[in-house]
Amino acid sequence: MAELELIGGAQSNFVWTCRMALTEKGVPYSLASVMPHTPDVDAIHPFGKIPVMRHGAVTLCESRAICCYIDRAFDGPALIPADSARAAEIEQWISIVNTTIDPLWMRQYLAAYIFPGTADGAPNRPVIEAALPKMEQQFPVMDRALARTGYLAGGAFSLADMYFTPILYYMQRAPESAAMLEANANLKSYLERNLARPCMQATMPPPMPGRSEGKSADGAKAA
Repeated sequence: MAELELIGGAQSNFVWTCRMALTEKGVPYSLASVMPHTPDVDAIHPFGKIPVMRHGAVTLCESRAICCYIDRAFDGPALIPADSARAAEIEQWISIVNTTIDPLWMRQYLAAYIFPGTADGAPNRPVIEAALPKMEQQFPVMDRALARTGYLAGGAFSLADMYFTPILYYMQRAPESAAMLEANANLKSYLERNLARPCMQATMPPPMPGRSEGKSADGAKAA
């Protein structure tokens, strides 16, 4: 069968998650680093979001569906274990990260720095200030989640951590979130430990574009 092709900007945290999953499984793949709403993306995702995937006759969109396919279609260590309780716990944390953490930390807060939509390109302070109170509550919650084992689910690195770690990595980019990360010791050590993993080192994306370069691939149009 043809080599798996992952399509989407390398800076997208969701693309990064899929790349980590492929690396953990030992799956050969190619990356077509393109923006949302480009022809290859629109041909697969009905709303033009990244990442999308081609593998022979199989085409998929949405990172969770892509990771499910990667896990089931290829040999290698399981991304979601057979044990039903641990599998459900991993899915629980993936859902929390994707529905609560990512929309606020990435799509609202960090986006207000990276592509602020202001006339002069300066950070969108009203959007940032609106996000900070909730983030100040959520950082300690996520810190406590790591206190027992150092991972989100069980005592080992899992797909849940592949979703959360790229977001934490990007939180180093902006001043308020960097300070929150520094103030939460479990989150800080978790990020440092995970960044040393081979799957993280092998898939480290290039820097996101600066504000003057317009939208990055890590914007709202990712899934």
